[in-house]
Amino acid sequence: MPATGDGRAPGAAGLPGAHDGAPVGHARSRVTTGPASAAPPIPHPRSRAAHASHPSHISDPGGPAADGPADGAPLRLLVIEDDASDAQLIKAAVADSGTSIEIHWARGLDQATELLAPPVNWARRGRSRTPEFGCVLLDLAAPADLPHPTDSSDGLEGLHELLRRAPHTPVVVLTDAAGAELGAAAVAAGAQDFLLKHETDGPLLARALRYAVERKRADESQRRLVEAELRGQENARLQRHLLPTPLLDGAGLSFTRRYRPGRRRALLGGDFYDAVRTDDGAVHVVIGDVCGHGPDEAALGVALRIAWRTLVFAGLTGETLLTTLQHVLEHERRSDEIFATLCMLVIEPGGPGSGLDSLGTGERARLYLAGHPAPLLLGRDHEPITLPADLAGPALGLLPCHDGQSAWPAHEVELRAGWRLLLYTDGLIEGRVGAGSRRLGQDGLADLIGDHQSAGLTRGRLIDSAIAEVEELNGGALTDDVAVLLLERNPVQLILG
Repeated sequence: MPATGDGRAPGAAGLPGAHDGAPVGHARSRVTTGPASAAPPIPHPRSRAAHASHPSHISDPGGPAADGPADGAPLRLLVIEDDASDAQLIKAAVADSGTSIEIHWARGLDQATELLAPPVNWARRGRSRTPEFGCVLLDLAAPADLPHPTDSSDGLEGLHELLRRAPHTPVVVLTDAAGAELGAAAVAAGAQDFLLKHETDGPLLARALRYAVERKRADESQRRLVEAELRGQENARLQRHLLPTPLLDGAGLSFTRRYRPGRRRALLGGDFYDAVRTDDGAVHVVIGDVCGHGPDEAALGVALRIAWRTLVFAGLTGETLLTTLQHVLEHERRSDEIFATLCMLVIEPGGPGSGLDSLGTGERARLYLAGHPAPLLLGRDHEPITLPADLAGPALGLLPCHDGQSAWPAHEVELRAGWRLLLYTDGLIEGRVGAGSRRLGQDGLADLIGDHQSAGLTRGRLIDSAIAEVEELNGGALTDDVAVLLLERNPVQLILG
């Protein structure tokens, strides 16, 4: 692309803004091939005749072309170049590239920024936002328009400022033959490629722009992937810390739990559980289920669990605790339709003189049900038994607390030596059995657990195998949240599974 002897490219006098300081126009170039010296002067931006007479033309940023290109539209290229002869050489190279490129010109970064950012009142005028530029071609010699220039210059001030103002737009820089090292430094600083001005022809320019767009797209995809992974890791850490750590020191119990949220890529669902031992030696266990499966329900489940533990350590129990917990639910839920089912068990401490050496004797427990499935009692010498649910009250949040129907009376349970209790949420029993509409149900779960016990499975292996068979019967993963607790009287040290 040789310049003429006087240092000006042919037709440079017709370049908008080349000699009068007026705002630089922009050119839409559906170009045809031809020699650079034959490139006609760029027509007036609003010249309809020019649009029709030659495929390379300038479009007004507020005109119809700015409403957004259709599929297959040309690449929108913003050229930041203050030298008229160099700008004309770029135009000639675009014309010679055989590629559909829409050129927009700017003398410096301030003018380029106005084109990179749509007007504030653009949407209020009822017009769609101007499509973003596909690429920026920056002459490193163009004015950087820096508000606070520094004495220490590496020649990349303009690039640094452009990347700050338009971080998501691919950039190709132009430099002279002596600035190859500067071009490489520009790539290291964030540009996608660099070109030497007087060694660049049309095909090379088109290829560099195309590769720059693809590199930037790949970089942006990688950045979004890394951000998503970091967010996922942070959410996982947060959710993991929101799961409870049972406080059962000195209780002489083994406590095995499994928790599977129904939402994909989540560690926390609307189900919740907890277990604590108070100073009087009583063991308090809870498992509950907030209706729904989203993050709001998961957050409400965490709030209820923390409130339950706080109320237990404050000395509340039974219906008083459940009434207070319903008040918490009513204040924390996002709508009046949200409710929560709950199962609470209070295992009384042994009699005088009883300790870890005599924990195999019979015990008593109080069972409270608020619309929740009753636990299974797994004896060593009988099939699993579903505890009675005839005294169950309504789910929390269904009825006002002052209503007489919102009572949760206790059911007294005798626990013989070697007892084991399986508490669970309804996600475990609502899976289908086969291709029909039949559900597993509580009786089906009792039979299933009995079969796995007969096979010699205990603790974690018992729960895992049971969940696996429930999913197999369902024909796939369960869509509801699932929480399962296995609490066992064990005269040895506490075991958490």
